[in-house]
Amino acid sequence: MALGTATVAYELRFDAGRICLDLLATTHPEERFDSLDVLRAWITAAGLAPPGTPLAHADASWLMGFRELRGHVGELIRGRFAVEPRPSYDIALARVNEAARVAPPAPRAARTPDGSLVRELDAPPECAQLLGAIARDAVELLTDPVAWAGLRQCEGDNCPIVYVDSSRGRRRRWCSSEVCGNRERVARHRRRAALARA
Repeated sequence: MALGTATVAYELRFDAGRICLDLLATTHPEERFDSLDVLRAWITAAGLAPPGTPLAHADASWLMGFRELRGHVGELIRGRFAVEPRPSYDIALARVNEAARVAPPAPRAARTPDGSLVRELDAPPECAQLLGAIARDAVELLTDPVAWAGLRQCEGDNCPIVYVDSSRGRRRRWCSSEVCGNRERVARHRRRAALARA
């Protein structure tokens, strides 16, 4: 599947404020991790690997691993909004903690031909290392009372995206002002126009 830059930018969302929450957004409005090309693009766009990092060794097990971790993180985050404890919460917590034990890929500074420094990885990353980085982010979120208190679910119609509201006064309503916020403004305008015509 060939992905154009515009397609990738539209499909891959990074509005949530945490990489573990951005991972959850890969199911909306439909499954995004439907190919290795998309997964590789997400890994780079999420900052887990710098641009140009070799990811050709990724295989179908990577898709399964990312989807599985996403499910466990989602279970823990949904627990934030649940009225009663969910029976699968403890299993999800154990799996996220287990994934977090693996150290993320080691970064290094590399000199470019013009003399500036850029971030590279010491070696091509393994799937478990990338999952470890996301799981560690989830552990940080789960144990940070300020970030946890700032978790919000988007108020956009049918938008399940959860984000950390770090805005001044904690008044953020949408996962993205450009996406869900814009949809809401357009809908409001149409309602006002319909009322004016009536």
